[in-house]
Amino acid sequence: SLYVSEYFSQSAQKLSFYSWYGNAKLFHFHVPEDTVLLRWLLQASRGKGPECTSMEITVHFRYGAPPVINPLGTRFPANATVRPSYNISITLSSAVQNATFVNVTTPAAGDWFIAAHLPEAAGRIEVKGFSTPCPYMFQADMFVLRLTDMPVLEPGIAMSQTVVSPAKPLHVKVFVPKHAAGMRFELRSCVTSKQKACALRVVLGSITLPQSFQRIITCTGNVNCSLALDSPPWEKWLQIMVESLGAPNASVSVEMLASFTACRPGSTSSFLNFSSLNQSQTGPRSGSAGAAGSSTLSAREASRNASDKRSFCLQNQPVVREDLDVVSVRYRLLNGPSVPVNSLSPTLLLLNLNTGVDSGGSLVVSLLLNKTSVSLANATVVACVSAASPVLSLNATQNCSTAFFQGYPLSVSMSSAEAMLIVLYPQTDDWFLSLQLICPKGQGECNAAEAKVTVFTYLTPCFNDCGPYGQCSLLRRHGYLYAGCSCKAGWGGWSCTDDTKAQSVGAQNLATLLLTLSNLMFLPAIAVAVYRYYLVEASVYTYTMFFSTFYHACDQPGIAVMCIMDYDTLQYCDFLGSVVSIWVTILCMSRVKKILKYVLFILGTLLIAMSLQLDRRGVWNMMGPCLFALIIMIAAWVYHGVKRRHCYPSSWKRWVFYLLPGITLAFIAISVYAFMETNENYYYTHSIWHVLVACSVAFLLPPRDKHKKPWAWSQKLTCRYQICQNDREELYAVT
Repeated sequence: SLYVSEYFSQSAQKLSFYSWYGNAKLFHFHVPEDTVLLRWLLQASRGKGPECTSMEITVHFRYGAPPVINPLGTRFPANATVRPSYNISITLSSAVQNATFVNVTTPAAGDWFIAAHLPEAAGRIEVKGFSTPCPYMFQADMFVLRLTDMPVLEPGIAMSQTVVSPAKPLHVKVFVPKHAAGMRFELRSCVTSKQKACALRVVLGSITLPQSFQRIITCTGNVNCSLALDSPPWEKWLQIMVESLGAPNASVSVEMLASFTACRPGSTSSFLNFSSLNQSQTGPRSGSAGAAGSSTLSAREASRNASDKRSFCLQNQPVVREDLDVVSVRYRLLNGPSVPVNSLSPTLLLLNLNTGVDSGGSLVVSLLLNKTSVSLANATVVACVSAASPVLSLNATQNCSTAFFQGYPLSVSMSSAEAMLIVLYPQTDDWFLSLQLICPKGQGECNAAEAKVTVFTYLTPCFNDCGPYGQCSLLRRHGYLYAGCSCKAGWGGWSCTDDTKAQSVGAQNLATLLLTLSNLMFLPAIAVAVYRYYLVEASVYTYTMFFSTFYHACDQPGIAVMCIMDYDTLQYCDFLGSVVSIWVTILCMSRVKKILKYVLFILGTLLIAMSLQLDRRGVWNMMGPCLFALIIMIAAWVYHGVKRRHCYPSSWKRWVFYLLPGITLAFIAISVYAFMETNENYYYTHSIWHVLVACSVAFLLPPRDKHKKPWAWSQKLTCRYQICQNDREELYAVT
């Protein structure tokens, strides 16, 4: 046999601490056909700085779709199917780098996904620039060993092959046709080179993670052995590996045979399918002759289907796939939403999810039983959702499983007429929905009965759009798109349905009131600025108070939200007002000439607006203007002190009762903002930041100029009568 090795690599990604699915870094690979060995090379590394500590990296694997993970242990939505992912842990301790190999023999061909993340996030809000996070990098490489001339086993034709040695197993493949109800594999005429009893191990199927349903049989002696499979995967190559368990140098000759049991499907004619599709898109056609012809054809078709039900193993229902948006598909039944279900053969619906871009959402299947259509009160409609091939034996075993896939069962009855199933990240494949009527006293009781079941099936990026306490985000890895829910207000879970740590409505209202009403502490600062004739500064404080109030009213995660304009605009104006307020306050304290002060006001505001547009959350957008303004203030104070030959400001009362309290409040505010805020305490620590900053501004504003008189409203507004006196002197009189 000729083996070919291939290598696939993707660029390294920086890992993040986990708080939602968007923090997991996804790698997408495609395993080619006839691959007999798959080897992953997982490389993890960390930085060399003192902030880098030992870290455990969790890596998840899945075939066909991104892994469904739950590192936080939260609850999934009701009716959702959850199967734990296959994962390993990589520890970075004293070593800066770590390389780990993961081997998979006879892997399934198609899409494979790897997701890697760090442990749970601490929840601390870090200001960009105050601390340097340690970079943890992860890269996944894939090596495959592919057999170029794998023998093909023809159905119904015996093929002789030789297993050279136990170290070199034999690989063959057989193509499973559509509508194959069963498969039988046989091994016979086993002969060894050393005239000893045969010992063979046969593995049917490929490995798929997290669950693998390979069928394994062990054949010993010269007796023929066989294995029967129900519902093998349709229109796929099935790998068969034969290993020798005998002596190391002994070869084994064996004869293999594969046979299939065909399933005869029954469905409405294609003419009726196209006719109903045309009518649903263009409306009913006019003319009594056409209506009469359609009704006659429908009656004839219905009678023919009723007579042939016993000879069919399934009843096909035509389904149209309608693409709505990215990872958004609706499946529409051409014969209406109601599906007839009987006990003689299962009703089958094909859900096409094999485009390669559908596995990043959630498949939702909803069933509703029409109670008036069922004459038997104790009858039950059993349904099964499976991939690759349908379940065709619901009436016999009621086991929702195929040869290599464990399906998802559903049932509706008179007592429970509704059922729903949510498949998170369905694997890329053809999916099938099988329905059949079951009676507890035997199928003879149900032969004449028929139930009507309304089926709603669709693919959505996020189930229920993540609810009122979540945001559905579309994520991208190269050209692959998938969706995830980012939860808020303490809610968690895959679809933000876990309320274990959720904030109550009262707590949400309290958080909104604290973050918004705390900005009213700018009113004393505004009053002081107006009283001391600092009207420009008072305008800046008013601007900051207004936009900070409504930004935090719009930024709330819960239901207590009010947005007067676009969120991004409110955020930008809030950040701009905060930095400009600090800028004008420090320049006002410097006591430079008015013309220079106003020039610096305008120039600094323009530069701050530019820097915030470049990086809104950078620490130097706030620290840079503050430091530059402090340099100007210190230089101006030194100039005034040298000129007056004593300390400036000269009054000790100014230092003790105004400057020192204002500076203390400012330092406390910066400490709270930079080092104490977390996701849990944000609503009151940030409110404390608002109060401290506003109070420090009121203390730090300098007194008014001495030549200006205080506001005297009685002198400015003359709203009373005055007695006028004529002081003109007459110099002479003319007689």
